[in-house]
Amino acid sequence: MSNLVQIRRPGQALNVETTAASSDRLAYVETYGCQMNVADTEMVLGMLAGAGYGRTTDPALADVILLNTCAVREKAEDKIYGRVAALAHLKKKKNVVLGVTGCMAEHLKGKLRERAPAVDLVIGPDGYRRLVDHVERARSGQTAQDTVLDRHETYEGLDPDRQMTGGVTGHITIQRGCDKFCTFCIVPYTRGRERGAAPREILRQAHAMAAAGYKEIQLLGQTVNSYRYEDVTFADLLRAVAKVDGIERIRFTSPYPLDFSDDVIAAMAETDKVCNHVHLPLQSGSDTMLERMRRGYTYETFRTLVKKLRAAMPNLGISTDLMVGFCDETDEEFAATVKAVQEIRFDNAFMFAYSEREGTVAARKMPDTVANDVKQRRLSEVIIVQRIINAQVSTAAVGTRQRVLVEGTSKRSEEQFLCRTENFQSVIVPARGLSLGDLIDVDITGTTSATLIGEPVRPL
Repeated sequence: MSNLVQIRRPGQALNVETTAASSDRLAYVETYGCQMNVADTEMVLGMLAGAGYGRTTDPALADVILLNTCAVREKAEDKIYGRVAALAHLKKKKNVVLGVTGCMAEHLKGKLRERAPAVDLVIGPDGYRRLVDHVERARSGQTAQDTVLDRHETYEGLDPDRQMTGGVTGHITIQRGCDKFCTFCIVPYTRGRERGAAPREILRQAHAMAAAGYKEIQLLGQTVNSYRYEDVTFADLLRAVAKVDGIERIRFTSPYPLDFSDDVIAAMAETDKVCNHVHLPLQSGSDTMLERMRRGYTYETFRTLVKKLRAAMPNLGISTDLMVGFCDETDEEFAATVKAVQEIRFDNAFMFAYSEREGTVAARKMPDTVANDVKQRRLSEVIIVQRIINAQVSTAAVGTRQRVLVEGTSKRSEEQFLCRTENFQSVIVPARGLSLGDLIDVDITGTTSATLIGEPVRPL
């Protein structure tokens, strides 16, 4: 029996055909938030498959429905409550287990079931190892809340469902938790303290993915370049993973600017398999804002790091995160962010307006003083500036030859493939004669507002 597994990511859905298990019990999972959540979903689906669950794209057919959630922004929580309400009616038709997992579950704990009593399971990011047991008990009518953070849990020995991503890009979570405690951020409270997975486990997963035909690995962590396990550093890990035969590309996200050592830069520059792209969150171009955010660096520190990275890797693509409207942000402080965007010229940026998260330092001690209409005006302004830069970056790529990885079918047409350059630009190419996972050279012939258009270079 063939089914689809559905993964919801920010702004998009991904459907990957898989083969259901022989059991007639089916699971349906939706994922919201960052790539860490996507990796957690892959692991959860691997555990459910091991317990005999098949997968379905239709929640009406499911015996287990899980919403794997994010708590970074308020709108994410509102969306999950609405989704739970929309799915709750399915419990009237058969014995369906409805669960909320991930950061929102950890953040809200018992409050979640108070507002959404149809939920049977509330499982935080450190409770997945016990998820199958909780599901089985819920099938007999017991509810469960498992939201105790564990400073030692790295999920060693648990393998992901490797069919989810189409066998091209695999995720390995090398570090869990965060020790930075930025004033606006809820992550340290929902994912716990920083701890790295053992290098032997990371390499075991990398070798398994290579054996399964994966071409690219993405190393994940909240502050991934802060990774350390005993005397093994992140630079050591990059070099070790690059030695795995069969893996052609290595990416990582998201690094923290303060922890970008010279050795990590050298490992990126010297290791051909490490892609020429880095996602480097700036948040604000104003030093006073960065201080209130407790980011630990100044804009000049950030700018100097960018110069070092580009000096070591001239073709490096840099994306970033930008927040507007944080507590007490003035017009002058916002203008500093716009100036930083114009000066650094990021290849891409994820931009959003600040929303207060209960439990953070900002929520406890720093009133949210910027009016919503001001936040939205500022957000629109910085988006326009970045879009102009995006268009210029894309136009500059026309006429170049790029090495790309074929990642999936284009949303526009099944006769086109979506590919990715080393510096993470999207390229649409004709699908004829190509397969998922191919690494090919393409000539960039044009661009749209979102992607490049390419033509494969055919051998003579």
